[in-house]
Amino acid sequence: MKTRLTALVAALLLAACALPPPPRATLDPVPLAEADQAVQAMIDSKQMPGGALWIEQIGVGSYHRAYGQRAVEPLPEPLDEQTIFDAASLTKAVVTSTLVQVLREQGKLDVEAPIARYLPDCTALGPNITVRQLLTHSSGLQPDLPGNGDQIKNGPWHGIADALRLTCALPPQAPPATQFKYSDLNFVLLGIIVARQAGEPLQDFAQHALFEPLGMKHSGYLPLERFPAARIAPTERQPDGSMLRGVVHDPTARTMGGVAGHAGLFTTTADLARFARMLLNDGVMDDGRRLLSHESVELLTLPQSPAGLPQRGMGWDVDTAFSRPRGELYPKGASFGHTGFTGCAFWLDPGSKSFYILLANRVHPGGPTNTLPLYAQLGTLAARAAGLAAR
Repeated sequence: MKTRLTALVAALLLAACALPPPPRATLDPVPLAEADQAVQAMIDSKQMPGGALWIEQIGVGSYHRAYGQRAVEPLPEPLDEQTIFDAASLTKAVVTSTLVQVLREQGKLDVEAPIARYLPDCTALGPNITVRQLLTHSSGLQPDLPGNGDQIKNGPWHGIADALRLTCALPPQAPPATQFKYSDLNFVLLGIIVARQAGEPLQDFAQHALFEPLGMKHSGYLPLERFPAARIAPTERQPDGSMLRGVVHDPTARTMGGVAGHAGLFTTTADLARFARMLLNDGVMDDGRRLLSHESVELLTLPQSPAGLPQRGMGWDVDTAFSRPRGELYPKGASFGHTGFTGCAFWLDPGSKSFYILLANRVHPGGPTNTLPLYAQLGTLAARAAGLAAR
């Protein structure tokens, strides 16, 4: 009897050891404190005037706060979490790529189709470039327009038409599906395709198909039409001495009237957190409604690049030379994210259902800065806060 009892106790102990650890009730506070220090160190070294950070693990908790100054010129302004930032190239992943999938689900856009189907006035690029190749930066188009689009006639109507004409006149630098070449021009074309297939301006379609359903009340193009300039983080001082504030920093998007597929989104960390939860919940929003199908989420966030090329989803970076915000712990090939030139980083991990967002205006008031090391630090610290550890 004693032997059988001992064996039973041993079996129960073994079973208990095999059980998964109980779920954590909160994010780990130690890496969160280190994240505070990392952001503050970047401010202290004058690599950015300030920023807003959001770290979250769905079902566990979130940590968010603001640091430093919204503006340093002409007078200092403390930064708060209500600050609206120019999100630069986050526009590509958050807005344009998502709207492509909305149109795909509506049967209005085929991601495998040649772009000539949707841009018949762009025949000079040839018949072989597809929508998929624009989304994965495998089209062979060059990175941007010569002179940052200085030949574009400034304004929403002339600007868009000129951007299309100039882009279509540039010979590709490589055959499609043979090279990964990150290019704003891919998303200039995608923004025009989305607007045409939606039958309305890009900013209007984004508002009612994306921002309003998600409750992203402080996001959109052309923020000065809805918000006071005082809420918006300024960016760079211009040659005439003026400061960009509520006007998109990207020169090409600016000459296109402030609305483009590659840049022009203004947003907050809280709004982007709503977007992140939707993606990590398989397309289901906070209120339980579905915004995107399971297939759309997979197309956006899992590798869709041609074989042998660096891995991109249809809009999101998965594993390329630009994946620094992943840090050291989020898994390669399974987590995804994007950056923005103005000082923005966004990385999401479906496995741990965690993410982080950094919005900053490192280009204010001007001069060379480098926030790339911070992105890598925050990626590692966000993963640690969510319980990931080195293997």
